[in-house]
Amino acid sequence: MASEEGTGPSRAEILRLLLDAQAVRFGDFTLTSGEKSDVYIDVKRAWTDPGRLATIAHALALRVGSEERLAGMELGAVPLVVATALETRRPYVVLRKAAKEHGTKQAFEGEIPAGSRVLLIEDVSTTGGSSIRSVEIVRAAGGIVDRALVVVDREVGARERLAEKGVRLEPLLTLSEMRSARR
Repeated sequence: MASEEGTGPSRAEILRLLLDAQAVRFGDFTLTSGEKSDVYIDVKRAWTDPGRLATIAHALALRVGSEERLAGMELGAVPLVVATALETRRPYVVLRKAAKEHGTKQAFEGEIPAGSRVLLIEDVSTTGGSSIRSVEIVRAAGGIVDRALVVVDREVGARERLAEKGVRLEPLLTLSEMRSARR
């Protein structure tokens, strides 16, 4: 799945991949946030297929800059982070939604050396709540994060909320593009 420019999968190819995996559904849905939506995006339906995961990871890997580490929140981002790490040979960190209540009580698995530049990877962004939590975990550990890659931005405030924290959100696709493709 290479784009015309030979630089990796195009936005149209990623959209087709998600549609073919039935990761994008149109109808009447209630999101985790409690908000209603006519579109449900479940990137997990795509990343459970190795070929689709490899394509998405390749698209993400092409956008990894000078960051030394990758990080993603459990569950939705983990396969994306691991596959992108394998392609870029960068170490990665798995962030926990809640710190362990036992043992080391860590908020993440992996290492975040003080001053290391960390790239956040997400599957879907809506309001940015989980991304902001991820940024807070990385920064509390001494890491520097100023960019987040996301497969799909639902365009409901995540970009703006992350910008307030000094983080630039870079989506492979937006909800607007998905709606346009449906027409």
